[in-house]
Parts: sequence; C-alpha cells; structure tokens
Amino acid sequence: MSNRFLSGIMSTVVGMFATTLVAQDAVPQTLFTNVHVFDGINEARIENASVLVEGNLIKAVSTETIDAPDATVIDGGGRTLTPGFVEGHAHLMLMGPSLPAMETNTTWEDFAIHGTLMAEMYLMQGFTTVRDAGGGNAGLRRAIDSGQILGPRYYPSAAFIGTRGGHADFANFTAPPGLSTNMGRLNLAQQADSAAEVQMFGRNNFRMGATQIKYMQSGGVVSAFDPWQLLAGSPEEIEAAVQVAKEYGSYVMAHSYRKEAILSALEAGVMSIEHGFSFDCEIAEVMNAKGAFITTNLTAFDPGLLSIPAVANVPSSLAKAKSASATFADYIPNMQKCPVKRAFQTDCVGSVSACNIQIAYEKKLNNDFFGPYTSMVTMTSVGGELVGLSGDFTNPYTEGKLGVIEEGAYADILLMDGNPLDDFSVVGTGDKWFGADPRPESPETLRVIMKDGVIYKNTLN
Repeated sequence: MSNRFLSGIMSTVVGMFATTLVAQDAVPQTLFTNVHVFDGINEARIENASVLVEGNLIKAVSTETIDAPDATVIDGGGRTLTPGFVEGHAHLMLMGPSLPAMETNTTWEDFAIHGTLMAEMYLMQGFTTVRDAGGGNAGLRRAIDSGQILGPRYYPSAAFIGTRGGHADFANFTAPPGLSTNMGRLNLAQQADSAAEVQMFGRNNFRMGATQIKYMQSGGVVSAFDPWQLLAGSPEEIEAAVQVAKEYGSYVMAHSYRKEAILSALEAGVMSIEHGFSFDCEIAEVMNAKGAFITTNLTAFDPGLLSIPAVANVPSSLAKAKSASATFADYIPNMQKCPVKRAFQTDCVGSVSACNIQIAYEKKLNNDFFGPYTSMVTMTSVGGELVGLSGDFTNPYTEGKLGVIEEGAYADILLMDGNPLDDFSVVGTGDKWFGADPRPESPETLRVIMKDGVIYKNTLN
C-alpha cells in the first residue's frame, strides 16, 4: 500500500472528523419571518421584519432578508413579535389562603409544589422573567434553570425582612419575641429589630440565593398586626439593608405605603419602591433624580377589594382597607401626570387558578389606566431594566438584556395574534377579577412562547 494512498485515507478521515466536530459545535438557530416587532422601547413597530435567534440570544433584527440556511423557520404570518413579559412583584411560593395558615399548617413540600405550579403558570401566561418579592429562595431557580421544572427566569428575594409587629411578622398571636417560626425556619420571612439583625438576615438571604433584599417598611391591609400607616424600621436599619445589598452589588426593594416611608427609603438608597400608593409628583422628582423604580398592584384600586373575604370578614382589615382606599385615591392621576419607571406587579398570594385570574386582570387595569404603549413598556423593557439592578455577580442572567428585542438580547420572545398597541387584549387580559371563571393554561392569542432560545409553546401549526 503506497504512502500516497495511506495519506489520502488519513486526510479523508481527518476531514470527516473535523466536519463532525463542526456539526456538533453548531449553535441551533431559529428564524422568525414575516413579523411586526415591538422592541419593548419604541411605540412604532418594526414592520415586516425578521428576527434571528442563535442559541439563547437574538443575533439579528432586520427588515431585510436574513440569510440563515440552517435555521428552523417560523413564519409569523404578520403577527406581532414582542419581548417576553417581566413580572416585577410576585410571590411564587405563597399559596395562602392566609398568613396564619401558612405559618401553622404548611410544610416545605406544600410550598415547593405550589411554587412549581406557579412557575409553569407564569411562563404559560407569557412571563419569561419573574422577580419574587419575598418567600422564594434559590431552590426554585435551580430547578427551573436546570430544566427539572418549567418556569421563567427567577429573581428571588428570599426572606421578607421586617420588624416585630411589622409586615414580615407572620408569627402566631401569642408567640413571644425571638421564637422560631415556620416561615423563619424555611427562610420565607424574618423579624429583624436592629441594624445588626438586618445585616445578619440580609447576608443570609444572599447566601440562600437572593438577587436583591426585600425590606418591609410599611404595614399592610390583610395582615394581622400592622397598620398600613406603619413606619417600620429605623433609618439605621434601612441603611443597613442598603449597605448589605451594596456589598453584593445589588439593591433593596422596600414595601412602602406612606409618603414619609417612600421618601425615607429613597433617601437611604432604596432603588425599588413596592406598592407606593401615596405616590405624588414630589416623590416622582426624587425617584427620577435617583433613577429609582416603582411597582404597584393596580388591583388595589378595584372597588371590589372591600368585598373579598380576607378583608370583608375581618373588621380590622376592612377598616384598614377603607382608610387606605381613601388615602391612595390620587395615585393614578399622579402617575399619569408625573410618570416614573414603573414595572408590572401582581402581588398575588393564593391558589394558582386565582393568581392566573389576577394576572390577567392586572394586565387589563394597566391598559385601562395607562394605555397600551405604556403598559407594554411596563411589562417589558422597564421590568428588564429593574431586574438588572441586581448587578454583575448577583444577577444570574448576564449574557444579554431582558425585556427588549435587539441584537445581543436574550431570546425571550412572544408571538401574538393582532397588535397589542391597538388591541391590548391579545396579551391575555381578563375583564373580571372576583368571581371570574378559571382561565386557560395559556392565552390562545399567545401563539409562540420562547425563553432562552427554547420554544415552550407553538400553536401556529
């Protein structure tokens, strides 16, 4: 056998091996064609466009033909392509039906099963990213990111941190201070009554996988011990939370109702105001100067709120709800007049079915109060910018931007019938909250749901 023949065989084998390696290393591509793109920022759609996804990132957005011969092609048929939605304030682990029930009669299995079902529900409703505002640790994110369960990108806050008698105090009525609680043992909520304790629990939260700290500065309505007007936590305690968050390159989100609470939180360096029902134009000026965000559950302005059992059947809660409703009446006109960076918030604690209904109704209220364009920006780019505050080394998702359709952004994509800027119902709204019928697993108008370059729903064929 000649050396030339052997050399030829070896060249062929090496060539075949190299070709195999290239094929194995090829990154999968998906090409969306014939779509109108809402990019999460601009009101005008990019008409008659194509979007190329390579791996888990968007490689190109163009009105010209994109050459991608090996891509899987999805013909959008003139539908609207948008970023995946971002939920800015959820509680995936908290199933209710009340705080006392979760404290006294709920195991870690109950919380885990509920969180698993909530995660899948959120993804099927078009939310490819969720920021959890208290109660969830890193375990749920690990399960989602490893593919064990279905769900959105997950930014947990771990345990609520608040004072004794405040909105993070879920202990039984007669429980003495310092007593271990079910919620504390599972790191869902922690009572902290000094700057040192805030530091301890805040650092433990980051140890448990938190991407930001949630501090309970005001009281609530359906909670047992805390008037909504509460100004909980000294300036030193709130500053301690901010200090710990900065150690981790992250930020603090504060549950704040009263104007005094909101302004003091912003002064301490809090970057995300939760609820913020006393919002006015003076607060807007401070927020815009600091680049801060707000998330508000607009269902709080629904008149039917006073009739739900958790409020109507508890005299103290009913009194608090009536007082709060009267005080917070100017929120909507103030936000319309003096807008700030506002992200989407549902704040549902309850069954998966109930939260599915509330999410759809919250979408509707956003459009009712602020119109389709502002609502779409709220649910996409603003939310993406907000979760990005968790920084370079605490943020688990740093390869690309969230909430936008642009080159280099994460391939978190929705394809929907119609144009949400003309008919907002195509995002999956609901016209009713209390007494509404159960909603489908996923809105029919959301035809494709992609997260991280993977398609989880496609009803085009």
